[in-house]
Amino acid sequence: MERQDSFLSHIEEGNTFKGDYITLGSAMLDGETMTNAFVNVPLKTMNRHGLIAGATGTGKTKTLQVLAENLSEKGVPVLLMDIKGDLSGLAKASPGHPKIDERHEKIGLPFDAKAFPVEIMTLSEQDGVRLRATISEFGPFLISRILGVTETQAGIISVIFKYCDDNKLPLLDLKDFKKILQYATGEGKKEFAEIYGRISTASTGAILRKIIEIEQQGGDLFFGETSFDTQDLLRIDENGRGYINIIRLTDIQDKPKLFSTFMLSLLAEIYSTFPEQGDSGRPELVMFIDEAHLIFNEASDALLNQIESIVKLIRSKGVGLYFVTQNPTDVPEEVLGQLGLKVQHALRAFTAKDRKAIKLTAQNYPDTDYYDTTEVLTSLGIGEALVSALNEKGKPTPLAATMMRAPMSRMDILTESELSNLLAQSQLAKKYNKEVDRESAYELLNEKIKKAEAEEAKQKAKEEKEAIEREERKRKSSSSRRRSSRQNPIVKVLSSPTVIRSVLGILSKMLK
Repeated sequence: MERQDSFLSHIEEGNTFKGDYITLGSAMLDGETMTNAFVNVPLKTMNRHGLIAGATGTGKTKTLQVLAENLSEKGVPVLLMDIKGDLSGLAKASPGHPKIDERHEKIGLPFDAKAFPVEIMTLSEQDGVRLRATISEFGPFLISRILGVTETQAGIISVIFKYCDDNKLPLLDLKDFKKILQYATGEGKKEFAEIYGRISTASTGAILRKIIEIEQQGGDLFFGETSFDTQDLLRIDENGRGYINIIRLTDIQDKPKLFSTFMLSLLAEIYSTFPEQGDSGRPELVMFIDEAHLIFNEASDALLNQIESIVKLIRSKGVGLYFVTQNPTDVPEEVLGQLGLKVQHALRAFTAKDRKAIKLTAQNYPDTDYYDTTEVLTSLGIGEALVSALNEKGKPTPLAATMMRAPMSRMDILTESELSNLLAQSQLAKKYNKEVDRESAYELLNEKIKKAEAEEAKQKAKEEKEAIEREERKRKSSSSRRRSSRQNPIVKVLSSPTVIRSVLGILSKMLK
């Protein structure tokens, strides 16, 4: 009993905060749930990022759902990356279940079924609010990072952007970008060479191949207008609850390049547009990135460095990033070191490699007198997790094996009719789902090329006409000279020697 009392006191003291907080569940000791030993996370530190990890089927998605619901209820907007397609149920209240009631009785929390305000978004042809961004919004630096080009090729991309700025050519989509690259070494080769220096066709060809790779993964759907305004992620409903924005990514797993491109653009846009918050009492926005290894495994070194930089800096904007993945080793150490909240569900030790990963994972958690962390990691049940957060002073809270609370919303997806009704009511869908293809670099360059071709044809016709006229004048001049050099036939006869001799003979006879 003394150990239990000591443990309860330890947990209570470490999870008591001055400000608002979220309750994740109740602490466990020796496999038993301690009722009312609540494990809490202060809202103030939820912009310090976090990790939800664990083997398949251990409850990661439900933990994500619980965090999203409670943040929404506290008035904090949420953005979820739904790669498995199982989060849309947040829009409907849980139907309840005896096992849920049993779980909450152990925890000491009443269960309250609720629905939450949800927006369904998409990067692809799936139904939802269309998310787009223009090439110009990315800028030459990010585009170069995404494409993974060489330093020389990155310089060419900068020149392309400069030319478009100087000539007021909007770069909106990939069609525009490809057109200007072709123009730089084609019809506009001379113009570019005079102003910016010669551009290699080999370099532009390499860049074009990189663009086609993005295009084949659906980039043509992402790049364009209407460009998404990140302020629309911060909406609050009439009841003061933050909107849960769910991006449907079920068809994106085989398109990692597009996914990492989108993530980087979104984080960069948020960082550049959100005001500095510092350590306020609550986050402005919390983002959950499910299957986070899709970002890190497929990213180039340059892209990875950019993501790591943004992760380190974005918390000052009041934005928290939470990575959901099977193993903590899926997340680079530079990013892992920035994470304040860690929710670790069970890991499975099937191989020597697994056992090594478990030992490494255990070293990421605070020391405790109550658990053998390595052993607990392999013995946790479904819906149980090791939890370590940061308190309001930025210090780790006591490590607690936790019986996690159940989601208040439905733990299943929406039906097709429910999804259609939700989208029909969406104000953002009306704003962003209109097709826009205004005049941009592609059309303007085509027009410029046509004008240049027309001018060239006109000049050629003029030159041909002038050449014909010169030939005609030359012919006439030659003909005139020939005519002037000919004698009149009568004069020619009269002036001939025979006629002259005859006339002189007649005159001689007359004189005699």
